[in-house]
Amino acid sequence: MTNRVLDAAAGVASRELLEPLPPDGQLWIFGSSRGLSESEAEELLQAVDGFLEGWKAHGYPLAARRAWLHGHFLLVGADPRVAAPSGCSIDALVRTLKEVENRLGVELVGKGRVWYRDRDGEIRAVSRSEFRARAGEGFVTPETPVFDLSPSRVSEVRQGWEAPARERWHGSAFFS
Repeated sequence: MTNRVLDAAAGVASRELLEPLPPDGQLWIFGSSRGLSESEAEELLQAVDGFLEGWKAHGYPLAARRAWLHGHFLLVGADPRVAAPSGCSIDALVRTLKEVENRLGVELVGKGRVWYRDRDGEIRAVSRSEFRARAGEGFVTPETPVFDLSPSRVSEVRQGWEAPARERWHGSAFFS
């Protein structure tokens, strides 16, 4: 059930992301520390697709989808009605991503970055302290579009996950 779309942002409405997963589908969002070229994105997605085709939890195959958005974000969702991912199966996904990180020289897992669109519309990934400094200098404001990578259910990204900082956790963390 893997998704072969290279860049879902190119024509998939938010409400259609990760179809046919249910709204309560489990979700993981990984942000790339830099934008990936088309060939790098292809390499990442081939590795993810290969992994998802055999993804299991306690011996049960998982029904999963993925989407690649804006050249920076990998979304992986699983249908808990088929089988719920286990800690070990999630660890296996992370291991696969770490292998790709090493090959591409990019960070996808962890690191506490903040993703936002700068004044030119470019997506930037910076540390929390750097985002705080940019807020203090006025380079980012409560109106700056940010990407919230914290949703854990498919329905949350279908409602839209790029929004002004004031509407996400970023507002209280950086602008209160």
